[in-house]
Amino acid sequence: MTQSSTDPSTTASDSAERRYATVNPFTGQTEQEFPFTPTYQVDGIIGRAHAAYEQWRQRPVEERAAVVRRAAELMDERRPALAALITREMGKRAPEATGELQLCAMILNYYADNGPGFLQPTSITPLMGKGEAVVETRPVGVLLAIEPWNYPFYQVVRVAGPNLVLGNTVILKHAEITPQCAAAIEQLFLDAGAPEGVFTNTYLRIEDVEQVVADPRVQGVTLTGSERAGSAVGALAGKHLKKSVLELGGSDPFIVLDADDLAATVKAATTGRMQNTGQACTASKRLIVTEDVYEPFVEGLKQAFASFAPGDPADPSTSLAPLSSEKAAQDLHAQIQDAIDKGATVVAGGGRPDHAGAFVQATILTDVTPDMRAFREELFGPAAVVYKVKDADEAVALANDSDFGLGATVMSSDLDRARSVAERLEAGMVWINQPTGSSPELPFGGVKRSGYGRELSELAMFEFANRRLLRTVPVRKADRPVSG
Repeated sequence: MTQSSTDPSTTASDSAERRYATVNPFTGQTEQEFPFTPTYQVDGIIGRAHAAYEQWRQRPVEERAAVVRRAAELMDERRPALAALITREMGKRAPEATGELQLCAMILNYYADNGPGFLQPTSITPLMGKGEAVVETRPVGVLLAIEPWNYPFYQVVRVAGPNLVLGNTVILKHAEITPQCAAAIEQLFLDAGAPEGVFTNTYLRIEDVEQVVADPRVQGVTLTGSERAGSAVGALAGKHLKKSVLELGGSDPFIVLDADDLAATVKAATTGRMQNTGQACTASKRLIVTEDVYEPFVEGLKQAFASFAPGDPADPSTSLAPLSSEKAAQDLHAQIQDAIDKGATVVAGGGRPDHAGAFVQATILTDVTPDMRAFREELFGPAAVVYKVKDADEAVALANDSDFGLGATVMSSDLDRARSVAERLEAGMVWINQPTGSSPELPFGGVKRSGYGRELSELAMFEFANRRLLRTVPVRKADRPVSG
């Protein structure tokens, strides 16, 4: 099994000194540290979340939705401070941090507006007998959410939004490098009117996760992170018979079948690869280009990547932000260097810039072969691998030759041709003529080693729900008791 270079859910845990801490990846300075949640307090945290669930699920869904809507309003009001916090803790460029929070507010409003409707009972006409049958959507209880640093608000909100409207309660174990973001999310829901215990931030040790998953009051666990983290959490959930949703790594293909508008195609590829400094599961990591447009595409991509220069992520003019940590930068550079040592061609970048901070140059590699780490592993940072293929069949074969199956992009001016290729791709999400993205109404999730289950859209309301059948049969006259 391959592993991604950086596990966004547990990056800090891999370091020699584990801790929850804000370590600014631009300056390298530790700004604040936070103690782990003591093990002896875990049972009480679960107890409060369960007690809150017993009350929260009884409140009308409109009241729960109103709390989530208020959280969206507060996120908009606090956007500048929250965006600065994202940048300080994991290095996201200021405009992208702002964009993340705007998307979060959209997600919360989406479930506040639409969640009550999604929860309406569905009638079924019985095939046998009289009466009626109804499928109800009911909450199940306390959930554990293990979330990553790369989108420290978005990843949490897309779990909290649908589940709080549904009536579940959430215990959060965030990444160890984004503790202040985690605390800010909890405060957001408290200030929006969520009772204590409905959404709880913790600074759990990894060793204490099993205690939470095993507890009979906890009904499910969701994780966004790496294969390794997903395998561990999925095994725990199975061991304790708990429902789980896993959103894991990706090595998304970006297939270029033709390029009538080369500039637009290169721009889309650049955006798809470099969003969040390449630290996105759905980033376009493998650029698969047919041979008739390969050379001009690579040249255009080289020119685009040359424009990325390292700088302070808090400065809106900065084009290349640091990675989330020095360890993340070292890991990505090691993957790039492995490919170079084994004969890959460096079209752009390839090294660490002469600049303080956790930076890696915007890199383009070609001639990558199966013996190189970059062929199989997820490159979690600003590094693109470009492959030349003969035709659409070879593009599909290469795209599917991956352990991952999260997202994919097909670029072509011939929509019928693009759709025929899209139908053959092994991915949970396929976008035509646009890099893989995210919107509240669109289901998000993958297949293969990219995990299982869906977040966002109406589907997210049903992942941790009791789809309960209520079957009512009228009493026959002969069965009615005779009154005295």
